[in-house]
Amino acid sequence: MHTKFMKALDLAIELRNSPQKAMQCLLEEFCYANGYPSRRRSLVDDARFETIVVKQTKQTVLDEARTKANEDPNLDDAVQEQQLQADEVPYQLEDEQAASQDEIDDAGLTEEEVVLQNAASESPEAEKEVVRAAIVVHLRDGMGSLGRILKAVETYHGTVVHLESRQSRSEGVVFDVLIKVDMARANLLQLIRSLRQTASFGSVSLLSENNVSVKAPWFPSHASELDNCNHLMTKYEPDLDMNHPGFADQVYRARRKEIAEIAFAYKYGDPIPHINYTETENKTWSAVFTRVKELMSKHACSEYVAVFKKLEDEKIFVKERLPQLQEMSDFLRKNTGFTLRPAAGLLTARDFLASLAFRIFQSTQYVRHINSPYHTPEPDCIHELLGHMPLLADPSFAQFSQEIGLASLGASDEEIEKLSTVYWFTVEFGLCKENDEVKAYGAGLLSAYGELLHAISDKPEHRAFDPASTAVQPYQDQEYQPIYYVAESFEDAKEKFRRWVSTMSRPFEVRFNPHTERVEVLDSVDKLDTLVSQLNTELLHLTNAIAKLRQPFC
Repeated sequence: MHTKFMKALDLAIELRNSPQKAMQCLLEEFCYANGYPSRRRSLVDDARFETIVVKQTKQTVLDEARTKANEDPNLDDAVQEQQLQADEVPYQLEDEQAASQDEIDDAGLTEEEVVLQNAASESPEAEKEVVRAAIVVHLRDGMGSLGRILKAVETYHGTVVHLESRQSRSEGVVFDVLIKVDMARANLLQLIRSLRQTASFGSVSLLSENNVSVKAPWFPSHASELDNCNHLMTKYEPDLDMNHPGFADQVYRARRKEIAEIAFAYKYGDPIPHINYTETENKTWSAVFTRVKELMSKHACSEYVAVFKKLEDEKIFVKERLPQLQEMSDFLRKNTGFTLRPAAGLLTARDFLASLAFRIFQSTQYVRHINSPYHTPEPDCIHELLGHMPLLADPSFAQFSQEIGLASLGASDEEIEKLSTVYWFTVEFGLCKENDEVKAYGAGLLSAYGELLHAISDKPEHRAFDPASTAVQPYQDQEYQPIYYVAESFEDAKEKFRRWVSTMSRPFEVRFNPHTERVEVLDSVDKLDTLVSQLNTELLHLTNAIAKLRQPFC
């Protein structure tokens, strides 16, 4: 049935004009009808409108294909009856009850599943060909049922290449999970059917690779929109990773969940929640704080040492207790304009980098396990406080961090991967030259003394920092790095980074307006005129200041 159905579908698609061209015409008519020239369209509105148009176009094509298939005189009456029954089942996935295998085989298939099944039926080789697909699963019972998904992928001989989750906004669903797998076509269809039979899943959706990333991805234009940028990576979660120090500690896992829920509830403008850290958590902080303080004068860059002392003078850094994020955020705002917001765990690279564009650092509030005080497989608040915060209070480093964030807005998935790799080798594990010595400025080094001593030794390879080559260098996130990049200085690193960013494929430029606290897309002459006028005013002030300083004292 499905082979004949897909032949009709292919014929219908061939007979139609290009859906992309039709969508473009509709977009232009929509924009002009509302009084906006197409060249000044909002990227956000475009993305939303394109989603509607693509959905309607696909549904129209499918409806016509089904109609043509039902009218095909070569189909016998039995097949005609089967297809009419299938037509009664909506193609758009809804939350559905567990269905029998026969019902799933005959009806309820989405467009992506129809295409997948058609491709698999072409030949035995096509059926066994490994493809990459994205599946969205809505979990009714929380993250505990994630193990069933991973077990099912293993059962059908698949490989997980990406996994991320977020709190769901759907009623009766706790989490939405996106999982990308490499799997044979036939096995992929069986996997989807198997997952749909599990009552703890609200619904299961197969996405085509084209639907996972969009041409011009949405990005936040104001800090308040970071409320939508809290998608988590489940990598290294103590509930899932057997190698995590807290995997077998139920008390620790419950504490982590408690603090994560506080972060999930946070909204822009709220005061950062106060965490009453336990004696054990403060003891862990004290051990790491003492060790870092012993090593920093010899191995940390001068900018880090200077701010560390300032934090001690203001009694924010003390051995006996963990600092609160709110007091640290107030300190950063006073020095560089950076602020903090709580994060529930390891964020996706796109969401984390986007926050830097607004001079906001998303920080965890939970503490690493007491059994592993000098190393953590994931970011915790000790890593954030001792590793990141001192340098975020340095003006030059704060600017570099914001430039990485601005470069990420609207970037492609491939460019996000490159930017996050540059971030890894600089902000996390960067080294720099200082008075002919190699010093550490990376947060991953300054908060984990074992790797710090390794990085400055003669065991790893030291390379000169060059963004183009750094961006494609594979890195190690479970062991010590075999390669570290050494910058001549922060200023040299920033200049090289700016030149590299200018080669990115993003078809527009953005800037952060400190007066409105918004990110502006520089896509019109009017915006550029305004910016040039502002820069001319700033240049005039600087020129007057220099002239006054050169005047002799009377």
